[in-house]
Amino acid sequence: MNYFPFIFAFLLTAFLTISAVKFFPQLGLLDDPKKYGLQRAPIPYFGGLAIFAGFVASVLVFVPLSKEILGLLSGAILLTTVSFLDDALRLPPFLRLFFQMLAALILVIAGIGITHLTNPFGGVFDLAAFDWNLGFGGAEYHFTLLADFFTIAWVLLLTNSLNWLDGVPGLSSGIAGLAALVIFFLAAREGFHFFDQSAVIALAGILAGGALAFTIFNFPPPKILLGDSGSMLLGFVLAALAIFSGGKVATAALVLGFPLLDAAWVILRRIFSGQSPFRGDFGHLHHRLLAAGFSERKTVLTVYLASASFGAVALFIDSAFGKLLALAALFAVMLGVGWRLRNSKLQNPNAK
Repeated sequence: MNYFPFIFAFLLTAFLTISAVKFFPQLGLLDDPKKYGLQRAPIPYFGGLAIFAGFVASVLVFVPLSKEILGLLSGAILLTTVSFLDDALRLPPFLRLFFQMLAALILVIAGIGITHLTNPFGGVFDLAAFDWNLGFGGAEYHFTLLADFFTIAWVLLLTNSLNWLDGVPGLSSGIAGLAALVIFFLAAREGFHFFDQSAVIALAGILAGGALAFTIFNFPPPKILLGDSGSMLLGFVLAALAIFSGGKVATAALVLGFPLLDAAWVILRRIFSGQSPFRGDFGHLHHRLLAAGFSERKTVLTVYLASASFGAVALFIDSAFGKLLALAALFAVMLGVGWRLRNSKLQNPNAK
């Protein structure tokens, strides 16, 4: 098993993050604690740029360039650039969503997509039943409408779920690192896959190394903050990894069950209460844990433990039905915790 991409990305991202902590204040790249009513000194912001630089450099060193890899890098560059501008200028929600969809479409055009889903009760759902070809500039592009729609929806869901999870320092980057590790070990299993997993192994190792290195400095009390440029990138790359070279959607859905179910609950609650699903509030489960008296560290470690536990389940359960049962169990646990904390006074200011 090749651990060099992980080690290289870990060390490079750690170096870049330390540099950001030192030099970002001189560049004015700081957060605004007064905006959220916080009584503390400003902290270096835009830390996701360190993860982005470490990820791109590591990919160029360890992963052979192909149409799919170029598509992944192009989408990541677009999304990180727009998210950086959003961090600095606060772009309108629909403009952010447009560029997220464009980044997802780049993946589809590059050939990264979900063509089928395993039926937990047997067989598969064929998502490539409806297709059409488009010629442009001497090249021919093959589109499968249902599969492409599902792929774009999946990318949007994971991208925003990891962004919304960034309401507590260390949460989004740590969960992304754990999820990437699970995908890494799953892809490295011998005799378990029909497709070559070498690119997935390298990409997952790189993402895990970068995310976990940054988490060391982002863990409460944080020395640097992630920003949308980091949380969006983590969600986007994880979404691509889950559908790259054979697909691990069920595994990713299980290990990322906490942010995915939390995002689904928050979206539905906002819609049924007449609010915009893009408008931040304090209704996320991590906000409720904080309001119930959990410290930031205890909140982060609690979510780590839950995600690591279900990540281990994802590694040792091969059947789609077993993973569905595990996801249902996680959903039941989250409902129980949410119901118990329903009367907590929500005061956390870092809402997304």
